[in-house]
Amino acid sequence: MNEHVHHNPKSTSISLDIEGMTCASCVNRVEKALLKVPGVGAASVNLATERATVSGGNVDALLQAVQKVGYKGSLRQPEAPAHDHMHHHDEDAAILKRDVIIAAIPTLPLFLIEMIGHAYMPFHMWVMSVVSMDVLWVTYFVLASFVLFVPGLRFFKIGFPALLRGAPEMNSLVALGAGAAWLYSSIVTFAPQLVPAETRYVYFEAAAVIVTLILFGRWLEAIAKGRTGEAIGRLVQQQARTARVQRNGEAVELPVEAVKVGDVVLVRPGEKIAVDGEVIEGASHIDESMISGEPLPVSKTVGDSVVGGTLNTSGSFSFRATKVGADTMLAHIIRMVEDAQAAKLPIQAVVDRITAVFVPIVIGLAILTAIVWFWLGPDPALTYALVNAVAVLIIACPCAMGLATPMSIMVGTGRAAQLGVLFRKGEALQQLRDAGIVAFDKTGTLTEGKPELTDLILDDDFEHDEVLALVAAVESHSEHPIGSAIAAAAEKAGLTLGTVTEFSSNPGTGVTARVDGRLVAVGSQRHMAHLDFSDFSEAIDKLAAEGKTPVFAAIDDKLAAAIVVADTVKPTSKAVIEALHGMGLKTAMISGDNERTARAIAAQLGIDEVRAEVLPADKVDAIKSLRQGNRVVAYVGDGINDAPALAEADIGIAVGSGTDAAIESADVVLLGGDLKGVLNALKVSRATLRNIWENLFWAFGYNAILIPVAAGALYPAFGILLSPMIGAGAMALSSVFVVGNAQRLRSVRGVDA
Repeated sequence: MNEHVHHNPKSTSISLDIEGMTCASCVNRVEKALLKVPGVGAASVNLATERATVSGGNVDALLQAVQKVGYKGSLRQPEAPAHDHMHHHDEDAAILKRDVIIAAIPTLPLFLIEMIGHAYMPFHMWVMSVVSMDVLWVTYFVLASFVLFVPGLRFFKIGFPALLRGAPEMNSLVALGAGAAWLYSSIVTFAPQLVPAETRYVYFEAAAVIVTLILFGRWLEAIAKGRTGEAIGRLVQQQARTARVQRNGEAVELPVEAVKVGDVVLVRPGEKIAVDGEVIEGASHIDESMISGEPLPVSKTVGDSVVGGTLNTSGSFSFRATKVGADTMLAHIIRMVEDAQAAKLPIQAVVDRITAVFVPIVIGLAILTAIVWFWLGPDPALTYALVNAVAVLIIACPCAMGLATPMSIMVGTGRAAQLGVLFRKGEALQQLRDAGIVAFDKTGTLTEGKPELTDLILDDDFEHDEVLALVAAVESHSEHPIGSAIAAAAEKAGLTLGTVTEFSSNPGTGVTARVDGRLVAVGSQRHMAHLDFSDFSEAIDKLAAEGKTPVFAAIDDKLAAAIVVADTVKPTSKAVIEALHGMGLKTAMISGDNERTARAIAAQLGIDEVRAEVLPADKVDAIKSLRQGNRVVAYVGDGINDAPALAEADIGIAVGSGTDAAIESADVVLLGGDLKGVLNALKVSRATLRNIWENLFWAFGYNAILIPVAAGALYPAFGILLSPMIGAGAMALSSVFVVGNAQRLRSVRGVDA
């Protein structure tokens, strides 16, 4: 076992918080730096959650590598899952909001005076009469310099070092664009003799507006990012803050972090359960809807397990803590959601590659634009060259691209969590969309997983309740699962059971006993071979066709009833299978039952393919056989024996009421064990992928169309030029569009929701 742990890359996985990343090229740079650190096997960096997940390597070396490429890294503490994370975004949004206001106040007068002056000549004449051009330009210079080098300083601080390292990214574009406009205008203001008379125009307002609008776009992104963390935030809020623990014979109120394994915790009505544990005294009903999705409170008595974060509704009890801190189920769930949100989809790798080449190409295009305008453009050639080069740099900022994928994943996985579906791995979001066949484990997934009395076929001379009471009395002494199912049915019907004497069991065939003096035999046909079964032959044939095997009851040596005990199908199973077919997917069932029984159940549910008589060890092979013909297989299971199959399937979906082993090896977990979650998972997956493509199409298409316009492609024919300022507005708008479009995923409707 230990050996396995050493080879498992997850065990050495290091999570880092990275500060200062703003776009896909930042992500690229940090990732490359981390991969170069000795001992690192894999590194994945996510822009939306601002996290890096690295397998292998030394923490100090990793942090140094991050710092070297110009970002700030810190080790992420597993014990404090998401409190800091939420605040980090709130603080980000708060700082950006402050900076947007600081930038907007000086930008507004600049913008208005220039724009109204251009549009309305009398206003321009009035401004000129009040203040001379020189004074006006110096005022502009002061206002624009403040905007660029106070709230806008971040662009230069990050952008220029990146440019000098030969790895320009989005901040470099903003710094170059706004910086060029500011520098040119400053020269015109303070050293006009350096430029030809006809090119003496200032673009201070463009520089200021660029910075203000980009800050505004980033602020909106930060708000949205903070909001997408709500799914995790809500889970975090489920955690109890304090616990009443017995220490030295008295109850002490402690912060939940101080609870240790083995502590005895006291719970009063209406309180949250602090950690996972086992009831040792008292009894109560607990609302476990957060974990199970079941609306009815569950009764708990001594020996039952309780889960941290659930709500005690009625009684008082005490329990012994079995899992605390980062080991509790709730902490696991939070980590699963976070890991999924931090994962990168295969689609994201494509985006990152494009962005890495995109920025240098844009800078090249800007230089080319400047050269062409300078050589071929009308007078004042230098001004045109500069202005159009600046417009190209600004329009091309790839922030919308960097956000397109992570934004959708964050909102998508968050929405899925609200619908009771946890994507443990972000890739599962993309793979699930491509699934061609959904295979189900039969027992406990499609069926209830425990035998129930389904048919009681009586001989004409006997009464239902009479037979059930007599059989249940005998069977209540039997250890057999069939016996417990019959006893449970009698209890449900409220029947009183008689006194049993002379009990004898014949292993493999049946049992015989006297109940209040009457002779009762229960078992197979072999057990009562001397009796006449001809009255029941029709019933036996019918049951056999359904894959059911009855046991028989004889009372006072007369055949009384055929009894069928079977695992019953969950009420939602049939509807889920139908809905999957409606979504264009094939379905399959994997079962250990004999072929006939398995086919009967599959026919009842409308399942397309059956793999029967599959031993737990052979489930992996069954998954492989379903994959033939290049089908992407999703497998839904719940037990320990499903864990290997869940790992083998392209997408493993664990039913949340299942075992830890199943949940650990799955990509997706359905909280509450409702199979409708499979449909919700598919809906969210399809909607998220569609959303990502919309975002990418917009971000790339938009850049591709506007770069030539910014370079002046329409000028010779139409005299149209794109002012740097409009470029900045359009670029900010593109990011806002992507963020807004991703938010639409919050309204994905659940099935029956």
